[in-house]
Amino acid sequence: MSGAAWFAVVVASLLVLVGGTGFVWLSRTRTLARRVGSFSCWLVEAGEPSDATSARGVAQYGAVTLYWWRRLSIMPRPARTWSRSSIVVLERTVLPPVPGRPQAVVAHCRVVRSSGGPPREIRLQMSADAYAGFTSWLEATPSRVGRVF
Repeated sequence: MSGAAWFAVVVASLLVLVGGTGFVWLSRTRTLARRVGSFSCWLVEAGEPSDATSARGVAQYGAVTLYWWRRLSIMPRPARTWSRSSIVVLERTVLPPVPGRPQAVVAHCRVVRSSGGPPREIRLQMSADAYAGFTSWLEATPSRVGRVF
């Protein structure tokens, strides 16, 4: 095979790889956005001031778990999961309105990851409508009163 043929094979392989990855990402993003109980959500994980990480994603309410997927990923599993009973909203901040965008709210929360470990503080930025749904979901947590005979 000549050098030009090898070059064409490499370029075609790269195009197929990039196109396939793009297709998987678009399919995943569309599927996540169309799920019942899903909403667009920025996640800021607080650590040391220099360690804070921020990422755009999609969150979804489950029966007892909040799932969060990174937007720029092709992984099928959520990047973070928190049980409903481990999420405590510490404060809510309404951000100034931006023309052409829905009103945004930042929920400062304390959470315990489903995988365990010490409580962490996170900030979830979402639309005001998504925040109303989020707080309703949290308040709907079944509570145990004691033993029932």
